[in-house]
Amino acid sequence: MQIILHQSQHQIGDFEQIFQDLKLSIKNRPQGIVIFPELYLTGYPLQDLVLQKEFISRYLEYLQEFDRWLKSLEEMPKTCFLVGGLEYEFDEQGLPLPVKNVIFECIPGQGIKSIYTKCLLPNYDIFDEEKYFSPGKEAQIIQRLGLDIGLLICEDMWFSSTHTIDPVDLLYQKSKDELKGKHLDLIINLSASPYFLGKHEKRLERANEISRLFNAPFAYVNQVSGEDEILFDGQSFITNGQKIWQAKRFEEDIFSWPYLANDLESPSLPLSREKKVENSWENLFKADLNLKEKPLPKLLSWSEEQCEEVIEALAFGLQEYAGKCGFKKFTVALSGGIDSGLVLLLTKMALQPGQELEAIYMPSQYSSALSTELSELLCHNLNIPLIHFPIKFLHSAVNQEFTRNLGAPLEGLANENIQSRLRGSLLYALSNQKGSMVINTSNKSELAVGYSTLYGDSVGAISLLGDLYKSQVYDLAQFLHHRDGLLPLGYIERPPSAELRENQEDTQSLPPYERLDAILEGFLSYRHDQKSLQGLGFSASEVKKVYDLYRKSEYKRNQFCPIIKVKAKSFGFGYRIPITKKG
Repeated sequence: MQIILHQSQHQIGDFEQIFQDLKLSIKNRPQGIVIFPELYLTGYPLQDLVLQKEFISRYLEYLQEFDRWLKSLEEMPKTCFLVGGLEYEFDEQGLPLPVKNVIFECIPGQGIKSIYTKCLLPNYDIFDEEKYFSPGKEAQIIQRLGLDIGLLICEDMWFSSTHTIDPVDLLYQKSKDELKGKHLDLIINLSASPYFLGKHEKRLERANEISRLFNAPFAYVNQVSGEDEILFDGQSFITNGQKIWQAKRFEEDIFSWPYLANDLESPSLPLSREKKVENSWENLFKADLNLKEKPLPKLLSWSEEQCEEVIEALAFGLQEYAGKCGFKKFTVALSGGIDSGLVLLLTKMALQPGQELEAIYMPSQYSSALSTELSELLCHNLNIPLIHFPIKFLHSAVNQEFTRNLGAPLEGLANENIQSRLRGSLLYALSNQKGSMVINTSNKSELAVGYSTLYGDSVGAISLLGDLYKSQVYDLAQFLHHRDGLLPLGYIERPPSAELRENQEDTQSLPPYERLDAILEGFLSYRHDQKSLQGLGFSASEVKKVYDLYRKSEYKRNQFCPIIKVKAKSFGFGYRIPITKKG
């Protein structure tokens, strides 16, 4: 008998394609237990879509038609189809109360039947399921094809001090009460589990715990998709507590595993109900600091494998966003700095057949000859067309008109920022003219402290580097330079500068990035305050300066484009801080 995991990839609300693919899977008459991800029938995350009348009506029409189609089929006694979806109930006014995140069993000859409701509704970081869904309260064991099968949905596998119940404990107790000395034959988890670097390893650790607890294989199916800034990596798997069988990463996949009961006994692994604290969801969010570094902590460095994974994730996220928004052309503004150079290289690496990429370089009177040289060399290396569009005379004309009409010249920060805003306007004029998507070039460090110009260098449809600190931008650039040699070394070796005034360097306004990034990671992970960071060795004045910049810059980040999420703690959709706060 086969356990078949359908690691699917769809667009949210594309009911025609979703139900068509499901019907095709059933028509193929597989034998065994066939599993689809959480909320397969709708896509995930749904947010307010789950409440919109048009969405509900279309979903229910497709669901009812699918139910009639299922009933028209011959029975398939050797197959069990399990799929995630929404179950609606309505009050007397037609409002959807409650809404449940459920597992449906699709039974040829009989129809569709809800058999389990998700118990734990995550309500942290990017999640807000308690806003939309009503929780289940009971464990569920089903008997299918001679197997006793325990059911879970995504978050149900994680435990937390914030939850009043633990679905794994409920399932364990139910198996003891109902199976009379036998253990479960299989545990199934339907998931739509968002990606971040290191998340998959945590999934495997927790799944192995559960598999050893029940002495049963654990089958986990996850979706593949990019939904705005949130990525879903797939990597569905089956584990017996020791050995792992796994599907692909960031690719649609159908993974089949032969269930052999005699291969699952693990007498060397004693059953234990002990839970490791590091496998609770709270522990997924921690400050990624190397506290052993002297004299001051630094960000944990990425291995080559982690760099490869981040590059793969960013490419996947870009393609998902562009494809679902209908773009095949991309534009990147080069400055001669490392951020824009890396973004251009990453975009080029992500290109698929039929897509186009161009760069535009808009030097001002303060742009150096090195910036021009590096921009031209990178585009030559990548075989990308480069548009030269100097803004020196535009900048001069704006200054003259400003003085003539307002009676005073543009000076200081206003004069610096108008250069960036001229570039932003020209960049989007080009985007409008050619129908291209602008890729933002800001990094997390600059965004966190407001070291960017609103409506200037902060523009773009999607951010590739917005979840990477400047130190990690350098790490990724170093990795790619050594691997391929396409990114000129000059990008890495030159001091970072916005080049908005003579001899400007970032360190004139900010601490060195390795210190800035470590301090920011302490704040943004919610694990440190000013006092504790001083206790780690950072100077009080520098910590206060960074905190004040960070505190005053939320209005910029709040208007920023979607940031592709590659870290545990969101810096985009899931990061919610009042703009008008004090202190």
